[in-house]
Amino acid sequence: MPPVRGKLTKDAPLAKLVWFKAGGHADWLFEPADLEDLQQFLAALDPDMPVMGLGLGSNMIIRDGGVPGVVIKLGKAFATVEQLDEVTLKCGGGAHGILVSSAARDAGIGGIEFLRSIPGTVGGFVRMNGGAYGRETCEILIEADVVLRDGTLKTLGNAELGYSYRHSELPEGAIVVSATLRGHPEKPEVIQAEMDRIQAAREASQPVRTKTGGSTFKNPNEGKAWEHVDAAGCRGLTRGDAQVSEKHCNFLINLGEASAADIEDLGDEVRRRVKDHSGVDLEWEIQRVGRR
Repeated sequence: MPPVRGKLTKDAPLAKLVWFKAGGHADWLFEPADLEDLQQFLAALDPDMPVMGLGLGSNMIIRDGGVPGVVIKLGKAFATVEQLDEVTLKCGGGAHGILVSSAARDAGIGGIEFLRSIPGTVGGFVRMNGGAYGRETCEILIEADVVLRDGTLKTLGNAELGYSYRHSELPEGAIVVSATLRGHPEKPEVIQAEMDRIQAAREASQPVRTKTGGSTFKNPNEGKAWEHVDAAGCRGLTRGDAQVSEKHCNFLINLGEASAADIEDLGDEVRRRVKDHSGVDLEWEIQRVGRR
């Protein structure tokens, strides 16, 4: 491994870093000290070594066999929010959605409230076109700064990211280090009221106080994913300690000691039952990574 100024850990357990609290280890976990440390590390790293970014791990199953290569997690140096003008913020790739939406509120910038409800970081929002409550990242993103697999820093405009529903064309192995977001002028009290409304709706409808991974399946062309899961009789279905949430059946939860395989196998069983019942092919929204 190349020398680093940050923290580089061999055979690092990842379960504690993801919301499901399940899964294996990373061959290596790198937490860079700053942008230069990240660039130098990737430039010196064997080009054949796989690299994967990890945010809050809220939309991810880390398989029990662990993740090959290097997992990169951005820390405090990347959890920044800077106001560029009256409607524009530049946010570090490690900044949490709550931090970004709160900074926008304080600056009187509306249209960014929905990030309050997504348990993730700016890097994850950019990569997955994160969205909730009728809004998506691609609607507010101007550009993103990314460190490519060879250590090069590059700025990608919105159009270059090839956005679609919960998907981008971010290059393989690229790490999002910052994103420029634009909203519209709004009174802070109006923004706060919308944030409160979103949070109350989330608390009422989602199992937010459990070990979960967020929305499991993408909404199909017809209807909502949860409606198809419910109609197929999967609400409350279990596999080991993994369960389809009874509160919101597009969420899988870890009741205690579920393995990553339990969770993923339960999801695949739900997909099979929905296909048999309604003919709908549900697509995973949760990322499943690593060795089975």
